[in-house]
Amino acid sequence: MTTNELPIGRRIARLRTRRRMTQQMLADRLGKSKSWVDKVERGVRALDRYTVIQDLAEVLRVDPVALLGRDALPSQAARAAAHGVDGVRAALDRYDTALTGPQVQAAPPVGELGRRVRHAWLTYQHADYPQLLRMLPGLLGDIQHTHACPGGGAGDGAAELLVQAYRITSSVLVKLGEGDLGWLAADRAMSASTGDPLRVAAAAVPLGQALRALGRPRPALAVTIAAAHRIAPTVRRADPPRDPALHGTLLVQAALAAAGFGDERSARELVDQAARIADETGGDHDRHGTSFGPTAVELARVAAAVEVGAGGEAVVLHERVVGTDHWRRLPAEHRAAYLLDVTRAYLQAGDPLAAGRALVDADRTAPAEVRLRPVARTLIADLTRHGPVPADVARLAADLGIG
Repeated sequence: MTTNELPIGRRIARLRTRRRMTQQMLADRLGKSKSWVDKVERGVRALDRYTVIQDLAEVLRVDPVALLGRDALPSQAARAAAHGVDGVRAALDRYDTALTGPQVQAAPPVGELGRRVRHAWLTYQHADYPQLLRMLPGLLGDIQHTHACPGGGAGDGAAELLVQAYRITSSVLVKLGEGDLGWLAADRAMSASTGDPLRVAAAAVPLGQALRALGRPRPALAVTIAAAHRIAPTVRRADPPRDPALHGTLLVQAALAAAGFGDERSARELVDQAARIADETGGDHDRHGTSFGPTAVELARVAAAVEVGAGGEAVVLHERVVGTDHWRRLPAEHRAAYLLDVTRAYLQAGDPLAAGRALVDADRTAPAEVRLRPVARTLIADLTRHGPVPADVARLAADLGIG
């Protein structure tokens, strides 16, 4: 077996040995435990976050491609996405409005900006990430201009739209493996929330996602729990939460964060709390684009099980939830992202054929989720190393230059 054919864990072990590093030394430099390194090297724990692969590559002094064992040529869509990320980065680098104030030209009206934000949400939900990345720089600049205009009458409307625009920006950046940039956009969303509890809660959703993508699940748990508690009903207040879908979404994000550092009990309890809210509300009144509802909560239950390594349990849960009308009504982005979690579950459960089927289903549902996300490429590379794969998986791997 050549080096490129080795599983990623064995490749890491070989490179670590060449660098004359013990597992403990590697763990210390990564800020992980020795047990984590051992599980990665033995293939017990999957490396499905590109940011972690980048950290490993930096410590081992190699290119991330050397760890993935591939020489993939970027597709046209991948090149477009990379160019789009550069454009968003440039937009986030600009401080024109803060430094010089709003420009002389008239600011776009809030109504027009609201329509553009809604279009951006739909583009995200349809997983058209290259198109979304082309839209975002101009959208962010125009909303910032309107938000900064004195006496423009924009008020809270522009602030709400700015938070939403930063949320969309953060979410797509995290998906594309740009965790640090996604964190910056989420932090901007928090700053733009100006202390309003619901806007802060909405901004905390992508902030938690970005922190988890950066391998910081404990801070992600802290921020999402704090935001959820801030908008939750209290014993002294008989009225329901002002936005139950947002409240439930924060609990789901907190559950995934808890699962991220192995706190299975807390993850289960938080998902159960979210499930009770979903059952009471039916997922209605979702004005923050969370897709929250009973089905979304059950998908999160599967994702949390995968995160703690309980692939067998995740598979059982998965097979109960798909195929319903509620599942089909979820946005394509949500369903395809979930199917990547299911791919991991089947791999953990030792069923690469079912994992391949889930991956192909994800590609059919929203191709950009598979063809542009680093996590999907890692899963495809892992599948191809399990031996012969079905023709559709092999075709997908060939399309992406993975082998």
